[in-house]
Amino acid sequence: MSTSPPTIPYSRKNPFPARLLVNEKLNTEGSEKETRHYEFSLAGSGLQYEVGDSMGIHPRNNPQLVQDLLDALHFSGEEPVKNKEGETFSIRDGLLKHYQITQPSKQFLEAIVERSSNRSELRELMQSDRKKELEHYLWGLEIIDFLLYEPSIRFSPDEFVSTLRKLLPRLYSIASSLKAFPEQVHFVVASVRYESHGRKREGVASTYLADRIDGNTPIPMFVHVAKGFRLPEEKDRPIIMVGPGTGVAPFRAYLQDRKAVGASGKNWLFFGEQRSRCDYFYRDEFESLQKEGVLTRLHTAFSRDQTHKVYVQHRLLENGKEVYAWLQEGAHFYVCGDEARMAKDVDVALHQIVEKEGGLSPEAAAAYVEALRKDKRYKRDVY
Repeated sequence: MSTSPPTIPYSRKNPFPARLLVNEKLNTEGSEKETRHYEFSLAGSGLQYEVGDSMGIHPRNNPQLVQDLLDALHFSGEEPVKNKEGETFSIRDGLLKHYQITQPSKQFLEAIVERSSNRSELRELMQSDRKKELEHYLWGLEIIDFLLYEPSIRFSPDEFVSTLRKLLPRLYSIASSLKAFPEQVHFVVASVRYESHGRKREGVASTYLADRIDGNTPIPMFVHVAKGFRLPEEKDRPIIMVGPGTGVAPFRAYLQDRKAVGASGKNWLFFGEQRSRCDYFYRDEFESLQKEGVLTRLHTAFSRDQTHKVYVQHRLLENGKEVYAWLQEGAHFYVCGDEARMAKDVDVALHQIVEKEGGLSPEAAAAYVEALRKDKRYKRDVY
């Protein structure tokens, strides 16, 4: 009797080839941004995720940039190269699928300095004590720029790929609940496009999804578990969610999940973007969840709708009394999005609210917020 071979579960090492179902621009005319909603089919994968998890996606580089690099290097693209794992493939294939071909690595910069007669500035900046100055010098520069600036520089195919870093998967917060959308996963992704040094630049994964895939393209993906960003186990716990821009992704999933299980806990969402008329994505969805009583409170901050900038931290401060009352009731406080500015500003606002509404000293307010962290009631998914 023949037995079929055991099926290997899908994982980071064995990603599932998901298929695109929906690619929809969320911003309307007049927006300065390009934020997209994606839906992928996980049918037949057996993949399970919890709301709060992320999904890893293996992107591919832009074929046009690959061709520009091959031209600058004087390669046909068919030259065989070997990676560190000993696999052999054509250099074109390598540059498309295996290597990071935008930001220059330290090894690439060293190779440029070694081969160049007029890179004394770069050589100086590569001293270990000049890291910040080097970062400033490199801003907006990519590998292609160094090759075009000095066309006389030569590499063999193997030498060139040995200076490149591996193309890594990108993690995206999951914007759906399996309880609401069985065998599907949704994402909210901002397409990164800008210009520097006279060339158009783009984010590798965000434009791969936006421009270069369709329903027939298998997209390798895997679940990245984020145990530290889960909903409270007690269904009656209130939650406060701060998610401007694409940071709203996990909170869309939370609301779907809490609705599906009939959780009685109150839900409060703070959402921010630039302009309400063209950047208020998921408006209908959130407003109908409000009407149904799933979304207890909804506050928005549109920074460009008035002369002075209004951000989510300002809305938190305006509602400080009630935010503190919810925390006193045992609410979990979630923040998702930009780490550099937004998450820091929200953290400052949270400390101010606790200090003012709790009548506490700055030190006692800091201890209160620290206790929220320790109790896993203050959770952040920031990038």
